[in-house]
Amino acid sequence: MKSLSFALVCLVAFASVGCSFHARSAEDYRKDTRSLLESRNSDIKGCYDAALKADPKVSGVVVIKFKVEAETGNIVNPQSVAGRTSAPESLTQCVVNAVNGLSLQPPDARDGDAEYTWEFEVNPT
Repeated sequence: MKSLSFALVCLVAFASVGCSFHARSAEDYRKDTRSLLESRNSDIKGCYDAALKADPKVSGVVVIKFKVEAETGNIVNPQSVAGRTSAPESLTQCVVNAVNGLSLQPPDARDGDAEYTWEFEVNPT
């Protein structure tokens, strides 16, 4: 009876460790990361609104890349992608700063490399 109790305790301990991290499919990883980034839409809009005050015709594309750390879910090292980002530097940096510090929860068991694009245009039709 003593060994059965010990086995059950070990099984519970292993199950709780195994449940602390997800192993998302590629599609779920994309969807969850997109949702996480979209949680900052009001901040991103604020970035664009500030850029519009400086230049009422400002437009462009901001492409950022970053890593989602395994086990923590933290977005690390977000940076713009040179050659694919056409927005002014101040807008680009504001977007990068808005994304920095986000954390995908629950974390995934694997690192994720991601890229995301925002397009800004005045009075889109």
